[in-house]
Amino acid sequence: MAQDYAKKSKPRAPRGKAPASRTKAPAVRQSSPWRWFSAGVITGIGLSLLLYLGTLAPGMQHTNRSPAPTAEQPPKPRYDFYTLLPEQTIDIEVDPDEIPEHPPATGDKDEVYLLQAGSFKQREDADRRRAELLLLGLNPKVEQVTSDSGNWFRVYLGPFESRLSLNKARGLTASQNIDTLLLRRAMP
Repeated sequence: MAQDYAKKSKPRAPRGKAPASRTKAPAVRQSSPWRWFSAGVITGIGLSLLLYLGTLAPGMQHTNRSPAPTAEQPPKPRYDFYTLLPEQTIDIEVDPDEIPEHPPATGDKDEVYLLQAGSFKQREDADRRRAELLLLGLNPKVEQVTSDSGNWFRVYLGPFESRLSLNKARGLTASQNIDTLLLRRAMP
């Protein structure tokens, strides 16, 4: 028959005999690991607090603080140039012979104004831009320019007879998101 060793009881002393000692040894109580953990955490926090208080400046350790004296507000800056500049005068000695009788003209008659509407490496791109400008009612020209970096095809508008026609052309190109560059050239 099978025996159950887990429930097997300790052998008892025979009934007639008394055990050797009637006093039992006191039971050792196991302490919980959570107690040790919490004690370590509390000890660490306490030591950290003591270390922090030791690093504070001597004047900051007192909790009984008196109110700090109020600092005087710095004076507002004074702006005197409002009154000084109108009062100032500059004396310049000018020789009347040095003053020209007629001011120089801003634009020479030997110059014309053009608008450059693009510069392209491929002739097809320049022709496409020229077609866009023709649809706007402008009169573009494509010129081929040779430089160190190769051949370039530049699209020009103009020359313009008046400033009004120049501004009209710039307005039309700007409305179509075409960037232009104003050029001044000597008349051919």
